[in-house]
Amino acid sequence: NEANNILATSVSGSTTHYLKNTLDYKMGFMIVIGGSIGTLLGIYTFSYFKGIGKIDTLIALAYMYILAIIGSLMLVQGLGEIDKARKKIQVKKKLHVHYWIHGLPFRMRFQKSKLYESAFTPIIIGLMVGFIAAIMGIGGAFILVPAMIYIIGMPTRLIPGTSLFVTIFVSVIVTFLHAFNYGSIDLILVFMLVTGSIIGVQVGQKLGEKIDSAGLKTLLAILLLAVGIAIAYDAFFAEYIVKDIPKVEDKDLNSLSALIQKFSKDMPVIYSLFSIFFAVGLGIAAAFIRRFFSDLRKKHFNKPA
Repeated sequence: NEANNILATSVSGSTTHYLKNTLDYKMGFMIVIGGSIGTLLGIYTFSYFKGIGKIDTLIALAYMYILAIIGSLMLVQGLGEIDKARKKIQVKKKLHVHYWIHGLPFRMRFQKSKLYESAFTPIIIGLMVGFIAAIMGIGGAFILVPAMIYIIGMPTRLIPGTSLFVTIFVSVIVTFLHAFNYGSIDLILVFMLVTGSIIGVQVGQKLGEKIDSAGLKTLLAILLLAVGIAIAYDAFFAEYIVKDIPKVEDKDLNSLSALIQKFSKDMPVIYSLFSIFFAVGLGIAAAFIRRFFSDLRKKHFNKPA
């Protein structure tokens, strides 16, 4: 469900950025190459841990540690930048901090981002993102965005659109494999999640235009830490709370839910493809609906006096 939801919101967001010309396709495709390989390795790992009954523990721990590490690092840096800005401290920054990964061969130019990087840099990052995304059933943007900022060194204005573009391809693979192997896509739930998420994407994009980079880093860090704490609580403390969760059987399903369940069992390949096109269609529709209302607002409410 999560991967399919992320697929729809990513299509919506990247379409919006495409219309605004804030997307680096070349960088995105290089990350996708690594992401595709990483996703296949991640699905294999997911299947192994699911087989031994430890997949829920693995997902909870992966979420908790990754969110805590990334969130803490971004929070420290974001608060530091805000503090220096308030004190009007001028710090001379390097254009790009170099790590071992930048010394890899096969360097190529990314004109849109104005970077000269090894082709292996985005591929390796994509590999890690795809692997983690497949295990956790997500798009991996919360890992990809910090990597694009701190390792690749992309311009901030290109990061949201490019990360959403990459997430589309990673989510397509994750959605297809999860739906085909496990039938784990609830289309009704996806529709409800996508509706809320797409609205959130558009609101988030507007907020991003009004907040500086330091503020965005701090806000994202707080969000990541909050989610990490919630997952840690659920994994280590919620199990001690008595929960009376009724078991839903086939006879309890309504006609639409029963039809979807039968569809997923009888035709897994078609069901997987339908899940992907369903999410993509919702995302594209949302982006163009938003563009329509945005143009309408500018035409009728922002007229010069």
